[in-house]
Amino acid sequence: MQQLFPGEVFANTADFDTGIRQLLPRYDEMLEVITRCLPSTTLRILELGCGTGELSLKILQRCPDAQVIALDYSPRMLQFAQSKIVAAGYQNRWSCIEADFGEWANNPEKFATGKEFDVCVSSLAIHHLQDEMKFKLFQQIAASLSPHGCFWNADPILPESPALVEVYKAAREEWANQQGKTLAEVRAKVGTTTTQGYSSQDQLASVDTHLQMLRQAGFLTVAVPWKYYGLAVFGGWLGKF
Repeated sequence: MQQLFPGEVFANTADFDTGIRQLLPRYDEMLEVITRCLPSTTLRILELGCGTGELSLKILQRCPDAQVIALDYSPRMLQFAQSKIVAAGYQNRWSCIEADFGEWANNPEKFATGKEFDVCVSSLAIHHLQDEMKFKLFQQIAASLSPHGCFWNADPILPESPALVEVYKAAREEWANQQGKTLAEVRAKVGTTTTQGYSSQDQLASVDTHLQMLRQAGFLTVAVPWKYYGLAVFGGWLGKF
């Protein structure tokens, strides 16, 4: 079985976009919420863990003047994303850096990301970091944003109670069935993940833990604009909004 970076999930590139939509309920809706939280006039956006480029595409469509700088440690993901961005005609507003965003959090000066950002976004990536590293990343994000900047993240979250573990699992199974698959069939396409840099297999934290870390990192206003069972979009602003 092919060894994968955390976040690649599927062994075959062809399964990336269809597989994630079968595996995670309301995937497109979740990403759409992030784009709605961004002012359409946003200019500079940092994306951490761009994956196949789905969030980048939605953002570039919504924010006509935005420039997106995307970090991802997977050459396979970056190549896949770039081909989509080019096909959509957004290549002049999107650039990528092959990098571990955990390394960026520790040593941002190593990376040519330029001046401060208006927005930072991430999806299905930060949950691969240990909590201590998540907090360090949130601190670096805060330091990299303009005074009125915002950060939004979409990720699986730790169930708030053991009683909800089966509830969340059943919701994912039901979703897969609605797509004409069983969860077992979808997971059969999943590859074996190996530790890469600061990331390893799922290291989930609760929504409350994330919000506490964001406040401690300097975000004055935090919010959870979307949650569906074990998936959430959360983040906030450095200022009061």
